[in-house]
Amino acid sequence: MKPQLNELQKLAKDKHIENKKYFDKLKKKVPKNLDYVMQDLHDTEFKKTNCLDCANCCKTTGPLFTPADIERIAKYLKQKPQQFIEKYLRIDEEQDYVLQSVPCVFLDHENSCIIYDVRPKACREFPHTDRKKFYQIANLTLKNIPICPATYNIVEELKKKLPL
Repeated sequence: MKPQLNELQKLAKDKHIENKKYFDKLKKKVPKNLDYVMQDLHDTEFKKTNCLDCANCCKTTGPLFTPADIERIAKYLKQKPQQFIEKYLRIDEEQDYVLQSVPCVFLDHENSCIIYDVRPKACREFPHTDRKKFYQIANLTLKNIPICPATYNIVEELKKKLPL
C-alpha cells in the first residue's frame, strides 16, 4: 500500500498506539537480524519511492544543522558561516541550529533541493530507516511516520516481517 500524502496523517494517527507498542517490545527484545531486515526494507521501499514526488519532510519539518553542515553549506553559498546562520537559522529549545521557518528555503518549486550536494547530514540520512542500531531511534521513527509515506510503508512491512 502506498498512502497518499493527504491520507498519511490519519493513517499514522490510527496506527500510532499499535506502532508505539510494537517499538516498545522491539526495544526490550531486539531481534539479532533487525538491522539487516531494516536495510532490506529500506532498500526495497526506496527502489519504488521517489522523494521528489513528495518532499513532505522539506515542506513540514526542518533538519538540525551541525557545525560541519554550516561550514560546508556556507562555503557552497559563498558566505561566511555567521552570515549563513543569521540569514537562515535559529537556535531551538534544545540549543540546536534549525531553519528559521518551514518549508525549507532550499526547496524549489519542483521539490528539488538547491543545495542537494551539500545538504545537512540530517537530510542525507532521512528517514533514518537504514541506520545501524535501528532500535535506538524508534521514537524518531514514530515521529517520521506521519511525515514520510516511505517510513509508514517500511514500518508496516517490519511488523509483518518481524511480528512480536
